[in-house]
Amino acid sequence: MKKRILTGDRPTGKLHLGHYVGTLKNRVRLQEEFDCFFIIADLHMLTTKYQDLKQVKPNIRDLVLDYLSVGIDPRKCVIYLQSLVPQVTELFTIFSMLVSVPRLQRVPTLKEVMGDLKIETASLGLLSYPVLQAADILMVRANLVPVGKDQASHVELTREVAMRFNSLYKEVFPLPEALIGEIPTLPGIDGKAKMSKSLDNAIYLSDAPKEVREKVMRMYTDPTRLRSTDPGHVEGNPVFIYHEAFNKNEEEVKDLKERYRKGKVGDVEVKERLIEALENFLNPIRTRRGKFEETPDLVEKIILDGSERARQEAQKTLDLAKEAMGLQSLADFRKK
Repeated sequence: MKKRILTGDRPTGKLHLGHYVGTLKNRVRLQEEFDCFFIIADLHMLTTKYQDLKQVKPNIRDLVLDYLSVGIDPRKCVIYLQSLVPQVTELFTIFSMLVSVPRLQRVPTLKEVMGDLKIETASLGLLSYPVLQAADILMVRANLVPVGKDQASHVELTREVAMRFNSLYKEVFPLPEALIGEIPTLPGIDGKAKMSKSLDNAIYLSDAPKEVREKVMRMYTDPTRLRSTDPGHVEGNPVFIYHEAFNKNEEEVKDLKERYRKGKVGDVEVKERLIEALENFLNPIRTRRGKFEETPDLVEKIILDGSERARQEAQKTLDLAKEAMGLQSLADFRKK
């Protein structure tokens, strides 16, 4: 029997290169070997965006199109909308009794999100975000969770919830493991620690060639390098991090690094080579996306079919959890 995977994204906008190296690349590979569930986490989105929700519907569509364009295949996996699986909120309620407030306050990403979005006091929803995430993961009894490095702490909390439940009642849930991408975090074009939609420092998978060029040309490089003849730093330089991630010509990358360190190549040439590498990577993705956009009702059908499958799995899990706890389940009433 195949091991099961769950991961996904919030429908807050189109996906970018950071998503690709952090999780999407893994998903395309893993769907061939595992039973994969990919969640469109619209309830999670509400933790930081609960007003002016007009863009949610088009964002959901864009998200599915991004999935399809990089090679995620709904015939090999389940793509579903979180809010169409109401069982997860009931499981979340059960799990919320097993986690203390101080434990949630220690989750590293909480302070990061509050800092990025200038939130002074966390809402109950934002504070309990990792518990709802644990419900998503354990709802389908996932064994592996492909995530970026910054989300690994959430998987650890999920393991704690599963262990707590299993020890209190009965062994119902597996202990999932985080599966980190080869390049867990891609820096933003402004040199910030990570590429992020909220920080507006991202190159999107659906960006047109002109947009890609403009973003690369204004990309942060080495602030200590005043002239192209000055020796430059390669380590920690976003342009070279992107070369390593997307430039398949290893000899070219090696040559650019050597010359950059010696002050024998300018930033413009290094960026021009990066633009070329990114276009080689993004062109097939744009082409596939265009074909999927032309198919009427494709996205809606994928979401409806996937959400039905997810509801079936969620109900099975909820029945098992309630049975272990001694609570009445839907299955109990149906027997009567």
